[in-house]
Amino acid sequence: MRIVSAVLAALLLMSGVAHATPSRGVTGKILAQWTVGDRDFVVREITIEAGGSTGWHHHDGTLYAVVKKGVLTRTLADCTTNFVHHRGDTLIEDPNHVHIGRNLGTSPMVLEVLYVNPTGTPLSRDEPNPGCSFE
Repeated sequence: MRIVSAVLAALLLMSGVAHATPSRGVTGKILAQWTVGDRDFVVREITIEAGGSTGWHHHDGTLYAVVKKGVLTRTLADCTTNFVHHRGDTLIEDPNHVHIGRNLGTSPMVLEVLYVNPTGTPLSRDEPNPGCSFE
């Protein structure tokens, strides 16, 4: 049975199944976290280096953010919807929509984020590239 499982896993890996896209040049630091009822609240500072990206992902809960430095470019899974956020801009990301955040600038971009997630869920979940040509 183990051999069959190993063969199936190898075939899936070689069959062109879409894989999650890794982040590049991203660091995050948790500033505060607490739980109220069935929600986890996490405040985090995220830095994306010049040319970096979050990789394709989604959140199980709602994300509220403010750009502290630089410019953040977000693209949704339709590959055509770009949102450009400058220093001081705020943004809200609804649960379960696939997107990528990129720093197309020449200096680091800093984002302060409040995650409001269902208790026990990760801050984000990796997703495969939906077919956009830039990632």
